Amino acid sequence: MDIDNWDEYRTAYQVARLRTVSAAAEVLGVHHATVIRHIDSLEGKLGAKLFQRHARGYTPTEAGEDLLTVAAATEDQLTQLAGRIHGRGASVSGELIITCLPQMSPLMARTITKYQIAHPEIRAELIVDTRPLRLEYGEAHVALRAGAPGDDLDNIVQELAKLKMGLFAHKDYIFRHGPLNGMDDIQNHRFCRMATLNPRAPFMKWMGDNVPEENVVYKCSDTTTVQDAVIAGAGIGFLPGYIGHEHPDMKEVMPPEPNWTSTFWCVTHVDLHRTAKVHSFVTFLKEEAKTWNDM
Repeated sequence: MDIDNWDEYRTAYQVARLRTVSAAAEVLGVHHATVIRHIDSLEGKLGAKLFQRHARGYTPTEAGEDLLTVAAATEDQLTQLAGRIHGRGASVSGELIITCLPQMSPLMARTITKYQIAHPEIRAELIVDTRPLRLEYGEAHVALRAGAPGDDLDNIVQELAKLKMGLFAHKDYIFRHGPLNGMDDIQNHRFCRMATLNPRAPFMKWMGDNVPEENVVYKCSDTTTVQDAVIAGAGIGFLPGYIGHEHPDMKEVMPPEPNWTSTFWCVTHVDLHRTAKVHSFVTFLKEEAKTWNDM
């Protein structure tokens, strides 16, 4: 078996054993659409039909019967292995892979460090990436995502926090250009923002609606490079409150509006959500996130 396709083989085994998609989905704890997707994908990769589809369910072909025989033997071996290492799975130890967006990295560094103090046997890996990693393929155990959380039925999505955003400028910028004296003064200032504004993000929409294009002197590819530009003194721009307020040289130039927030979600795969280390870390993370809303 190709270890990269392990979930698909496991799904095919349950379908071959139980003869219906719905029964396999119930045993695996996934949506029936996931079962069908895994079967179609595996048949495509193998270049052979594993099942005959009919009104009563799925009947294994000769290739499907071969898979059933091998997978049953594999299941027996894994059961024996589980018996030999009984108890290890209940421990909070081993590798824990977390992925987050760049602007979340400072918060996650604090959170992971505090968690490892309580659980020193955890070896953490933080992957900072704007690309949503595929949890179903084990690319990460826990994902922190912003905006729309996605609609993958195999993922468990929990709202983590609404991080406040604010308009900030470096003290050197204010020394050169003066403070921002209300909305009427916007035309006299220089601004930094993302090149492509997401209209679903209220603070980005505010920037697009209120700051003339000629006043945007520094456009960036993502929120992290906006942050770098504002901290460097290039102009006024939006920063997460916890970054702007903690930086000794940054000053908030306008009272924030209530909807200037960015919603973050904690996402885990249904197959891993109840494992000891993932459940333990997510519980810890949710407690930590309660303090983020006040930053």
